Amino acid sequence: MQPTQRLNYLFVINPGSGKNTSGDITEIIENHFEGKASTFKIFLLDQNVKFKQLDAYIKKINPQQIIAAGGDGTITMIANMVAHTDIALGILPTGSANGMAKELNIPLDLHEALLLATSCKSSPCDLIKMNDHKYCLHLSDVGLNAHLIKHFDEGKIRGFTGYCSVVIKTLIRKQKIHATIYTPQKIIKRDAFMVAFANARMYGTGAIINPDGKLDDGIFEVIIVRKLNVWAVLNVMFKIGRYNPKEIEIVPATSVEITTSRKVHFQIDGEYEGRLNKVTAVIAPNALNLLRPFVKAKVFNTH
Repeated sequence: MQPTQRLNYLFVINPGSGKNTSGDITEIIENHFEGKASTFKIFLLDQNVKFKQLDAYIKKINPQQIIAAGGDGTITMIANMVAHTDIALGILPTGSANGMAKELNIPLDLHEALLLATSCKSSPCDLIKMNDHKYCLHLSDVGLNAHLIKHFDEGKIRGFTGYCSVVIKTLIRKQKIHATIYTPQKIIKRDAFMVAFANARMYGTGAIINPDGKLDDGIFEVIIVRKLNVWAVLNVMFKIGRYNPKEIEIVPATSVEITTSRKVHFQIDGEYEGRLNKVTAVIAPNALNLLRPFVKAKVFNTH
C-alpha cells in the first residue's frame, strides 16, 4: 500500500477579523486551486472553536503549510501551535492592522497575497517566549500601547478608524511606568511610558519603533520609550514615521525580566493579556518556519 500524500495546505480563516474582504475568501481560495494538483483544506474559526480543537486538527492532518487568514492575533495563535515543527506558516492579511504582513511586504490584496503564499519558500525565523508560556512573533509591550489595545478591544468601532479613535483617549490617560529591567549583563532602572519586546521593526500602523529589527538574527530588542511628545506620536500613528530616537532607548537581548512598581497593561502581538507587574522574555532562535518573500537562502560552509 502506498503512503497517503501529505496535505499541501491548510487554510485557517478567522471570519471575525477586522477587515472587510472583497469577495468570499473561501471562494477566492477554491478558485485559486482550480485545476492545480495541490491539495488543501479549509478550517473556519468561530466563537465556538477552541485553541485545543484547532491544535488537535493540525496534529491529525499534519499539513505541509498552514496559511492563516486573519490578523496578527490569529497568526500568532497558529505560530504557537506549529513552533518547532516542520510545518510552514503563511499569511493572508485580513486583520485590522496586519503588522506582520506589512513587516514582510505581503500585499494586502487577497488575490496577490494568496499567490505569494503558495509560491514563496519558507525560512526559519525567531520567536520570543513570553512569561514562559506563549510565543511572540511580532511585538509585545507593557504600558501605553497595551492600554490602547485594551481600549480598542472594548470599543464598538473596528478597523483602522476604530484604532485611531482611541489613540487620543489613551494618550490623555497616559502614565509612566517605574520599571526595573534585568538582563544577563546589567540591571536598568527607568521611568517610561512603554517598554516593548521587539522581534520585528514596526507596528501595524506602519510606525517603526525598532529600525534594526530582524526576525532571524537570534536576538530581540527591548525598546524603552522614555519621553512622549503627543503630536509626534499622532504623526507616527497616522502618517507613518518613526519614533524619535532621542526619546527611546534600545537594548539588544536574548533574555530579559522586567518588573514594575504597579500592575501595568500587557499585550502580545495585538492580543491584550491583562495587567501584571512582571514579564519575562527569552529568544527562541529559528523556532518557526515562515513563508515570506524575498528571503535569500542561507549558505552553509561544509569545509
